[in-house]
Amino acid sequence: MRRREFMSLLGGAALAPLTASPLRADAPDGCGIPLQRDDGWPVASVGEDKRIDRDALCGMADRLAASSNVHAVLVARGGKLVFERYFRGADENNNRQAGTVSFDADTLHDMKSVSKSVASLAVGIAIDRGLIGSLNQPIFSFFPELSDLRSPDKDRIQLLHALTMSMGLKWVEATPATGDDNNDEARMHRASDPCRYVLGLPVTAPAGQEFFYNTGALALVSAVLRKATGRPLDEFARANLFEPMGITASEWNRVKGDSDAGGGLRLRPRDMAKIGQLVLAGGRWNDHQIVPKAWIDASTTPQIEATGLFFYGYLWWLGRSLHNGREVHWVGALGRGGQSIRIVPELELVVVVTAGYYQDYSPRAFQVQYGVFRDVLRAVSSPG
Repeated sequence: MRRREFMSLLGGAALAPLTASPLRADAPDGCGIPLQRDDGWPVASVGEDKRIDRDALCGMADRLAASSNVHAVLVARGGKLVFERYFRGADENNNRQAGTVSFDADTLHDMKSVSKSVASLAVGIAIDRGLIGSLNQPIFSFFPELSDLRSPDKDRIQLLHALTMSMGLKWVEATPATGDDNNDEARMHRASDPCRYVLGLPVTAPAGQEFFYNTGALALVSAVLRKATGRPLDEFARANLFEPMGITASEWNRVKGDSDAGGGLRLRPRDMAKIGQLVLAGGRWNDHQIVPKAWIDASTTPQIEATGLFFYGYLWWLGRSLHNGREVHWVGALGRGGQSIRIVPELELVVVVTAGYYQDYSPRAFQVQYGVFRDVLRAVSSPG
């Protein structure tokens, strides 16, 4: 995968032109002060967290309101929401133009590939309950009806290779450069059997040897979960992940009967922050163990080198950034268009961003999207 393609996918950096007309923020709270809601989130009062520079966060938000298409920025630290700001901007809903939207705490937002990381949590729950035996199960053991596609090379593909983007199958990811139709993602969705399409692709490398971003892997993961649990991914996740966390509003698009685990989830930003806090707390939310800690630890540990300084766990990105002159490590769920949940364990920090930057894959666009996270890091003082 070329560096430019990787950076686009990693940051979800589909950003609107940087010269777009200014958009005004819809911020009735004054400056990002979270409101107390009946959703399980404790909120920090003004000045309670001495390590947060609220003025710096407010300045960042005002700049975003004037010259970007960022839709929301939320910051949680130490288990409390400390900053929450929503904006107006152009949006899409499942790849359809949705016009200009005034976003607030109740607005569902496309997650794009953040959906992949949420699917990983569902896999961890299913394994803990014995519904999936092992990550080392050959992928064809879940698809006996596709045995005609087997070969010695493909028989080496295991479930874990789908979770680490290392199946070794030829794949052209959907980007503006590939157009709406000339890519494997579009061809997979048009196929009568998406899993047959994915497993029918030619082998380009031994399984587990190379990282190559492949949304088709999530068609397999979604089908595996349905076969193992007896319920589509969206239903399994709602009952075993969302409802125990008090996530009461969600949408998960289906393709050919299976949940679109590669990018079909819609959540509210406060619920995205819950997902981040759950991971930060080792799978716990409000003193309830929702996802096994062992799975959180394994899925957020580097399993394969991705590109440059980035690694990949089980459907989670792993990176590092500078904070006050020293390196900190983060775990990320990252989606096209500027959607992100980033978790910085050593700062007890969760940063959520949603945006409408779906069609600009330029390196400069990535820098703008990542800049929100960078500015939040600068607004957090070091411990001690």
